[in-house]
Order: sequence, then structure tokens, then C-alpha cells
Amino acid sequence: MDKRIIPILLSGGAGVRLWPMSRELYPKQFLTLCSDKSLLQETALRVADRERFAAPIVVCNHEHRFIIAEQMRQIAVQPDAVILEPHARNTAAACAVGALRALAVSPDALILVLPADHIIRNLPAFAQAVGRAAEAASAGYLATFGIAPTGPETGYGYIRRGSPLRSQPDVHHVVSFTEKPERAVAERYLAEGSYSWNSGMLLLPASTLIDELARYAPTVLDAARASLERGRTDLDFFRLDADAFAQAPSISIDHAVMEQTDKAVEVPCDIDWADVGNWASLWQVGTKDGNGNVTRGDVITSDASDCYIRSEGPLTAVLGLDNVVVVNTGDAVLVAARDRAQNIKEVVDHLHRAGRTEPTTHRLVHRPWGSFQSIHAGNRFQVKCLIVNPGARLSLQKHYHRAEHWIVVQGTALVRRDDEERIVYENESVYLPMGAVHRLENPGKMPLHLIEVQSGSYLGEDDIVRMEDTYGRN
Repeated sequence: MDKRIIPILLSGGAGVRLWPMSRELYPKQFLTLCSDKSLLQETALRVADRERFAAPIVVCNHEHRFIIAEQMRQIAVQPDAVILEPHARNTAAACAVGALRALAVSPDALILVLPADHIIRNLPAFAQAVGRAAEAASAGYLATFGIAPTGPETGYGYIRRGSPLRSQPDVHHVVSFTEKPERAVAERYLAEGSYSWNSGMLLLPASTLIDELARYAPTVLDAARASLERGRTDLDFFRLDADAFAQAPSISIDHAVMEQTDKAVEVPCDIDWADVGNWASLWQVGTKDGNGNVTRGDVITSDASDCYIRSEGPLTAVLGLDNVVVVNTGDAVLVAARDRAQNIKEVVDHLHRAGRTEPTTHRLVHRPWGSFQSIHAGNRFQVKCLIVNPGARLSLQKHYHRAEHWIVVQGTALVRRDDEERIVYENESVYLPMGAVHRLENPGKMPLHLIEVQSGSYLGEDDIVRMEDTYGRN
């Protein structure tokens, strides 16, 4: 019997408070915010010891499946399953699906539920905390990880701990949970000394979680079970049945189970943890210069202090400002008081109401074969830069309203145009007339870079008729 802990990586959410970098189709867990790896990759690598942890189960939005597959490939992690949620239903349904999948692997499975958007810098301490939590979970408890608070944070939930377990004096029964208190209440919690921040991480027996869901949230469990039973395999993913999953109420695992069960315990830990919820939290954990500024990218400052300044392209200069956030992504610039970082959702909601695309997509659009970025657009034409991953290929397709011209600038392209197939080398080009059946492929071992010039009466992405697609999109 496999006794390894099964990680359940929860990769949902839109990360609205980290706009303009985090957007619905490419949210914060996929961003490299604090290192050269994304938050999701850091989370997966945290449990990459295969002697202690089984391959992870990833539960995610179906729109993000190819991004997750590519990011896992980059770090050589092969998930046991990537389970696709057709609707956002908060964490209770995701945990239920993960637990049921884990039970199919082992009836005695212990699962470690990890949100994919956290920072943990003290990995030895994290490993020790997991060991203590696993011991409690093996005794039938539902263990949550409590973080020693460093201030009256109002953006986190709090756990009030009670008496210690007789068998584990460093693990405590949970008295209550509080969700994001007001500042005066948070200050009182700190003064009392019996409260921890709720990290949102859990370690528990999968079977016990299912029993508690059946007791306290049966509609969540029924929907999760039905969506698994009626789901289907799609390439390397598993699609939950949309109609069945839609019946799950949108509720967190804390509200559904942890606040009601008598089996909840807290493992206090000091693991240098942060929930990267907004730009102020990134300033707090970032490396600061002599004036307290955290800068990333092409940034210069003069007479500025205690700022978070980030540029994903253009030079960004900040003069004479204190305690501000400046984020430049090329297609959007955010300037905000650092103490208003929690309120960026107001801006995003305004953009949604105005019908803007900036809350949803980046200029750089990720596809299962690579990515593309619009460089310039005008009346009846558009210029894009495409990057095709080694060995990847686009769908066999045609367009009714546009012609295309491809110029290879780096790498080698294999191009099919109607019945013709040819290799296109660097500094060569190929023309694709309107209506031509075509396909682009990278047969090489290096990324293929090319410029695509589109011309025609309509240039939208929905003018793609796919006849054949490696990624099941036709």
C-alpha cells in the first residue's frame, strides 16, 4: 500500500487584486512574481520529493489546462491527474473532487491541500510542519496550518486555537475560525495571543473529509461524486461533467466543513509564509533598496520611498512619490496608493462594465503550442509575433476573411499549404491566401519565432475553421 501523502494543488481564482499582471485567462498562480518560477511551479516543487509525496492532483479551471500542462513540463513534474472544473465553485467542491480521486488511488490516503498561489520560504520548517500534521491526520484529525501573525492583517482569516492534543502537545484543537476581521478585531486577536493566520493549507485523511462532507455539506459531495462519475478523459486531462458540477454550491472548505467539524486541529508553524493577495503583500515580502522600494524590470527611481514598482517592458520612472504601487504591463499601467492595494477590484469591475478586454487577456496570449502577441493593428491588417514550442504545431485550419504572410526570424518552420508541404528557414517567408488550408509546425529543438501579417475584412480569432487539432479544440 502506497503510504505517501497525495498533494492536491488548487489552481483556481482570477487573482483580481494583482491586476494588471493577473488576468482571468492568465491569473497570478502562473506568474513569476518573486522568482524565476511561477507560484504554481513553486508549489509543485515544494512537494516534489517522491519518497514522501505521491504525484500531485491538480484541480483547475478548464481554460487554464494547457498553461498548467506546459508549466508542469518545464519543471519535470508529471501530475497524477489534472482535473478540469467547468464552473468556479470555490474550494469545497475542489477538495471533494481531489479527495475522491485520492481514495481511488488508496483507501487510506492522506491528502495535502495546497492553494497554488502562496509563498513559503522556509522549506525545512514547512517539511517539519507537514510531518506534525501527517501524524495528527493519521489519528483521524483534519489538520490546518496556522501562521504566527506579524501584524493586524485584515486580508487573512484567523484561527483561534484551544487546548493541545494529549498525543501531540504542539498541535491544538481549533476553537473557531474568523474570516477577514476588521482592524480593531485583528488588533485584539494579536493582543490575546491565541490566534493564528489561517493559511488555507490542510492535511487530512481523504476518507474522513468525505465523511464530514457527507455530514455537513452533502450537496457538495453529491455534485463532486456525480461530476467525476460522468466526467471524461480529454487528452492528458480529466473533464468533470458540467451539469453535475454546476449543482455544487459555491462555498469554501472552511465554511463547509472546518468551521463545523469537531475534528479540526491547528498545526502552528513559522514557515515564512505569505498569501500573495495584492501588491502591498508583494512589497512586504520583496527585497527592498535603501529607500524601502521594491523594483522589478526596467525601473528607475528618484526621491521615492516605500514603493512597489514593476515594469514588464517599457522603462518606468518614478519621481518624488512615497508608498505607491506602480505596475506597467505594456498595455496597462496601474498607479495606486499602497494602502489601497486591497481595492483594485473596483478598477477591474469598472473595466468589465465598460466592456474592456484588459481584465481578461494579456497582449501576450498563451496557446497550447506556444504564444502570440499583437505588435500592431490597423484598418484591415494586424501584425503578430508567434513563438511555437519545439515539436509543437498549430491546428490544420483555414480562414474565410483573411490572408496571412509568415516570416521566419528564428528557427525552422514546417508549413503545409493545401497539398504542398515545405520547410521555411530563417529570413524566408510564405504566403497563405484566403481560404487556404494550412498548418504551422516547429520540427526543431529550439523555439520557432516568426512574424505573422494578417490582412482582410475581419481579423478576429473566431475566424478559424479547424479541420484537425492535436489539442482537441476542433
